[in-house]
Amino acid sequence: MKEIVEILKSGGTILYPTDTIWGLGCDATNEEACQKILDLKQRPEHKSFVILVDDFPMLQRYIPEFQEVCYDLADLAVKPLTIIYPNAKGLAPSILAKDGSVGIRITKDPTCIKLIRGLRKPIVSTSANISGDKNPVNYETVSAEIKNGADHIVKERLTEKMNTPSQIIKIGLRGDIEIIRK
Repeated sequence: MKEIVEILKSGGTILYPTDTIWGLGCDATNEEACQKILDLKQRPEHKSFVILVDDFPMLQRYIPEFQEVCYDLADLAVKPLTIIYPNAKGLAPSILAKDGSVGIRITKDPTCIKLIRGLRKPIVSTSANISGDKNPVNYETVSAEIKNGADHIVKERLTEKMNTPSQIIKIGLRGDIEIIRK
């Protein structure tokens, strides 16, 4: 993991298994690294990314004000839960939606936690596919273009099938909740 964390610290990109599907990741505070992922995915710049953190204290560094209900939502979630928070700070601009919001998931995945804790920052977690293509449910379904475009491939869980898309909930400035995906 040390080698992979050094790649992330130096602005590199990784192909890695997440708590949902195979993803492309980088340091979520590094704009150049995030631009590499946008280019690799051939993704429109107006689409925001999901990022992963390891706990609420890390989340609070980037979302200084959030509703208390977020603690309950995260604790009660039965599958991975991405919450879209307003007014994100300290992240690469290309990660944010036009309104300044960002989707963040507190991951319980051991591989992701090791990466985040080694980097001491959130990591991007976007599907490892060309924009518009199917999400990769295992390593074999990741395209050669994506495999060749990432700076490093995390060699864990290569044969494991994953297909658990996260739930997505958007939290408004006044605490209003909008369910985006169940």
